[in-house]
Amino acid sequence: MNPQKFSRDDVIERAARLLPAPPGDAFHPAAPRHGDHVLNAGLAEAAARPAAVLVPMVAHARGLTILLTQRAAALRDHSGQIAFPGGKIDAGETPLAAALREAFEEIGLGRHQITPLGYLDPYQTGTGFRIQPVVALVAPPFTLALDQREVESAFEVPLAFLMDIANHQRHSRHWNGAERFYYAMTHGERYIWGATAGILRNLYERLYS
Repeated sequence: MNPQKFSRDDVIERAARLLPAPPGDAFHPAAPRHGDHVLNAGLAEAAARPAAVLVPMVAHARGLTILLTQRAAALRDHSGQIAFPGGKIDAGETPLAAALREAFEEIGLGRHQITPLGYLDPYQTGTGFRIQPVVALVAPPFTLALDQREVESAFEVPLAFLMDIANHQRHSRHWNGAERFYYAMTHGERYIWGATAGILRNLYERLYS
């Protein structure tokens, strides 16, 4: 019997479609990647500064959710935006180690509750970061401890909603004198866009397309 779609067993079965390890050239400027350029032909390339994020899929019995954060309003960069736990990769760190460290530092999510499943394609942002997403299952229950200097709130969105292509919108805005296109997903009062929505789109392409 096939497992119920968007259940823990279903995701574990589909995880074979993820990358088993980060590409060896993930952070080389010329390496293949997803990113902001996909919807913006001719977007100027920037330096590939290494970063990693955790894509935390919370394994509730009623169906999986994805745990996201809203960045603090006082931050200099990307303030108030919806994001995955993550940040830059320190010297000597692997993408997995960086994603786990940042998840603990930002929201207090313990490593013992996280089971890595695989990797998405590297994602290049227009601001010069090359992000390696790490997909993982998270076992509830858990209590989060937010670093209020970086994270205003944390919340969950049903995986079924985020993996429904009908909820993947293409929006645009003018930035630096040009029109820029990006994916966006609106769930209630939460507006998920930019790199976060682009990474979720890649998750859909890997697991459900």
